[in-house]
Amino acid sequence: MSFKAEYIWIDGTEPTAKLRSKTKILGDDAKGTELPLWGFDGSSTNQAEGHASDLVLKPVFSCPDPIRGGDDILVLCEVLGIDLAPHASNTRAALAEVAERFAPQEPVFGIEQEYTFFAGARPLGFPEGGFPAPQGGYYCGVGADEIFGRDVVEAHLDNCLKAGLGISGINAEVMPGQWEFQVGPLAPLEVADQLWVARWLLYRTAEDFGVSATLDPKPVKGDWNGAGAHTNFSTKAMREGYDAIITACESLGEGSKPLDHVRNYGAGIDDRLTGLHETAPWNEYSYGVSDRGASVRIPWQVERDGKGYIEDRRPNANVDPYVVTRLLVDTCCTALEKAGQV
Repeated sequence: MSFKAEYIWIDGTEPTAKLRSKTKILGDDAKGTELPLWGFDGSSTNQAEGHASDLVLKPVFSCPDPIRGGDDILVLCEVLGIDLAPHASNTRAALAEVAERFAPQEPVFGIEQEYTFFAGARPLGFPEGGFPAPQGGYYCGVGADEIFGRDVVEAHLDNCLKAGLGISGINAEVMPGQWEFQVGPLAPLEVADQLWVARWLLYRTAEDFGVSATLDPKPVKGDWNGAGAHTNFSTKAMREGYDAIITACESLGEGSKPLDHVRNYGAGIDDRLTGLHETAPWNEYSYGVSDRGASVRIPWQVERDGKGYIEDRRPNANVDPYVVTRLLVDTCCTALEKAGQV
């Protein structure tokens, strides 16, 4: 009996890539085997010119399709050229090389994905022609006067769990209609792959409820929190000792590293990293214990225990997880290696 495979990929839209997908019908003989390559029109996804539009989808991660059910699957793909080399828009390939090089340090990530629901042109919960009460009671709130979109959030969580993704939690965020889910702890490639699939499931689930979800880092101007993708990171040495924690924090502030990272942490980052609303200014680097106004936070229990992880609070909600994980692994693991803390 045949089954449906939803091939998902990241396109070449700038400054923020979009997710695309299409359905391939596979026969019983494909079950338990390597999933086939497939092609698509790159000229329609900002990835090729019309005179040479063929590009290739290479499956890299698959899981059960919780929406269609049965034997149907979701298939995340890398984009290749017809020479089967990584396409210029394929940021996964660069992460794979860095993750393999530093695999002995056992880097692990947990990413907190914030997002905002919209009903038409308004964030969910915003009245027509006006604004809701100021932020304060919405974060982790309860009640129809403060919480908007919970039915969509619960359906998305169930879909992620049915798909077998490493979802570790959800919560309502600081602005009405704003939510968060967390993926991890997982290795670099796994956390990034699964975050992309969880994003696809978010959009697809919200579609059934007639609302849209956006990763815009500043969906409402003014005195409202933006949306980030706080990235928690550790290595084996960091999970065993506090000196490695400090080395990692210091390495992220050395030389051009702060701007090298921030420039790749998502479009519109200067609108969100203003020094207000629990952010550090985009052009300044700082770290501190329990400080949500710092670029990088060391959780209080990490200082108490003398080991653990750090939280990079700078990445935008619209950051490419392949890029943020690659940059953190490369910068921190290189510094730990030089310091002999591996």
